[in-house]
Amino acid sequence: MSMQIISIVGLVLIVLLATLRSVNMGAIAFLGAFLLGTLVFDVSEDDLFAGFPGDLFVVLVGVTLLFAIAKGNGTVDWLVHVGVQAVRGRIAFIPWVMFVVTSVLTTVGAVVPGAVAIMAPIGLSFAARHRINPMLMGLLIINGASAGGFSPIAVFGVITNGVVERSGLPGNPGLLWVSSFLFNALLSVAVFFMFGGRELLSRRADGEEQANDTVDQDTEPEPTSGGAPAGRTTVATKTEPDQAVAGLNAQRIVTLAGLLVLVVGALVFDIDVGLLALSIATVICVLFPDDCKGSVGEVAWPTVLLICGVVTYVGIMQTIGTIDMLGESVAGIGVPLLAAFVICLIGGAVSAFASTTGILGALIPLAVPFLLGGEIGAVGMIIALAISSSVVDSSPFSTSGALVVASGGPEVRDRVFRGLMRWGLSMIVVAPALAWTIFVLPGWL
Repeated sequence: MSMQIISIVGLVLIVLLATLRSVNMGAIAFLGAFLLGTLVFDVSEDDLFAGFPGDLFVVLVGVTLLFAIAKGNGTVDWLVHVGVQAVRGRIAFIPWVMFVVTSVLTTVGAVVPGAVAIMAPIGLSFAARHRINPMLMGLLIINGASAGGFSPIAVFGVITNGVVERSGLPGNPGLLWVSSFLFNALLSVAVFFMFGGRELLSRRADGEEQANDTVDQDTEPEPTSGGAPAGRTTVATKTEPDQAVAGLNAQRIVTLAGLLVLVVGALVFDIDVGLLALSIATVICVLFPDDCKGSVGEVAWPTVLLICGVVTYVGIMQTIGTIDMLGESVAGIGVPLLAAFVICLIGGAVSAFASTTGILGALIPLAVPFLLGGEIGAVGMIIALAISSSVVDSSPFSTSGALVVASGGPEVRDRVFRGLMRWGLSMIVVAPALAWTIFVLPGWL
């Protein structure tokens, strides 16, 4: 059995063992990377650590720390309050506002993970406060980022169009962008109704708050023999918390300024999101040390371990040539339509666990030989491959999915992880199948 096949079997065993034994998958992935890497694949420790995603580690820690501080001092609650007022209390509009804003950010040049890192903590806070399914909110943010990610000035678009041009293939940057946007928008409509959007259509935030503010002033609870009150449970009035949410103090103003610096620094000056978020969080902690003592404990450490472990193992797979082996196997397929579908599947499968940017640059050249033959439409194939490789960013093992998991509260984090894993893994097959059927099979592009 070749090393490449062993690495694939190892990945399957890691997922199964973590699922069956309820152990953090990242810890098992580190174990697999260490044992297989050093004992079977003869990979040096330096090469093993080279696969550790240091940039992703800093992004996850920095962003979750900053928004833990913002949540603790009430800044996030203030933003949620203002956002609900902006949509006049229509709960169903909130996820779509997140979709549009995130797509605008990536359209004008923000990297997809950077846009998700900015929007996910805010969106998940909206979801928690107004009882929106966190899967609905998270997926619309991720889909929004992918929708704008292939504009001619966006990172994904620049990379894809550049590889197409260097490969001597015909391209259509505008159609690539529009196709990706429409695909993700339609996918988001399906997500909206699959994850509770229909129920949101009849809800308004002001009605919920009035219902929550209702307190029976006439009936006093009767004490039981143990001294605990019985009968109707008194609901705390929302008047005082809402007044607190509506106000700004020095700490919230500084935090809002820090969030603004994060957005401007990441989008305008292309500063690393993780390093910038961690720096801003540290400055706030220095200014308000008493209020930030518990914030480090709010960082999503189990998620950091999980994501970094799996990505490190996938890095070992890339080092020993597993991804190259899969690509070369596709090149030997004699049926162009089948080869095109298989390449889309590989793009989805690998991108779900690794960098979408790297996959786009690596897989498009694999399609060049049969695309130049004219049997497959080059523009349609490029669009299908781009969609297949980006929609799976909803996987919790991809940066965008990991940020959504980390942004959820501890009470929903495990549920969001499992939901995104099921959704992301299903998209490995569903997205390539749909994209291939729409853009490749008819031969109209």
